[in-house]
Amino acid sequence: MAGLTVGGGMGLPPEWIEGSVFSSYVVPGVILGVVVGGSQALALVAQFRRLRLAWGLHAAAGLVLMVWIFVEIAIMLEWAPLHGIFFAAGFAQTVVAVLALGAWPSPFFVRERA
Repeated sequence: MAGLTVGGGMGLPPEWIEGSVFSSYVVPGVILGVVVGGSQALALVAQFRRLRLAWGLHAAAGLVLMVWIFVEIAIMLEWAPLHGIFFAAGFAQTVVAVLALGAWPSPFFVRERA
């Protein structure tokens, strides 16, 4: 967030956001910090405080991260390896959270009776 807002875009070419609704990297930086970073921070605080909703917040934060990466690529029409890494991290966070919420049947390969 700081690099995009105060840091002037961290050296990212302005033409990457030409044609989008953004004239600079400031608003995307604020969205990144508040929405994406805020959801991750909220999930982390809930986890450390051992709140019941922690795993649900982790699932939501992982989804927010994946949507952010998807929309960022769609707007910029540029891809970098970090996009893949962050998307994979969001996916892993969501999967682990959903499994922790009980989505994994136990035992997994047992057939249901008719």
